[in-house]
Amino acid sequence: MEDMLNSAKVFKEDLYKQLARIGKCLSSDKRLEILNVLSQGSKTVEKLAACTEMNIANVSRHLQVLLDAKLVKFTKKGTYVIYSLADPEIIEFLSSLWRISEKQLPDIGRMKDDFLNNLNDVQTLTMDEVMQKLNNDSILLVDLRPKEEYEMEHIAGAISMPMEELEGLIQELPKDAEIIAYCRGPLCVYSALAAQKLHSEGFKAYRMDEGLNEWQEHFQLH
Repeated sequence: MEDMLNSAKVFKEDLYKQLARIGKCLSSDKRLEILNVLSQGSKTVEKLAACTEMNIANVSRHLQVLLDAKLVKFTKKGTYVIYSLADPEIIEFLSSLWRISEKQLPDIGRMKDDFLNNLNDVQTLTMDEVMQKLNNDSILLVDLRPKEEYEMEHIAGAISMPMEELEGLIQELPKDAEIIAYCRGPLCVYSALAAQKLHSEGFKAYRMDEGLNEWQEHFQLH
């Protein structure tokens, strides 16, 4: 019996060590950012470096840790190495991590409030409110993510207006339209900046805090 109990103890300890591999991997803010960017679609190392404002060497080191933990995978296309999340369930895990962090860490709410309070005339809509407004033909849903992410997948009916091109594209929008902007989700504030810019240009504009992944998860559950 004692041998059986010892065997169970060793098994339990080894199991927790395996779980800790994921925990240790997620202890870096930069690796969490890389995972969040990859949740929007596959990226080359060079593109990840540009998105995260890190140099290629640092991105490569972080990717190696993520690879060791089996959280990302890669394929080769010519001379390029393209990384993606190892499993779609990792998107759900990241969403859960965000919700738990926002609920348990008051600093997150204060940081968001402080940022939004410094922007004038920015109104945030819930996903349900956005869905209700989309039934109105005068509503434009704007996707602020890079063009390649939009082309991989986007919310049905959304038009692509990458944030870096917003200034030049604003004049093409009908002045009588109501505009709702979204980007990569709760960790991206481009939707707030875009809504403020659009409002300053005379548009009736809103932001949605969530992005494509949160939208899909929400309406799959309802």
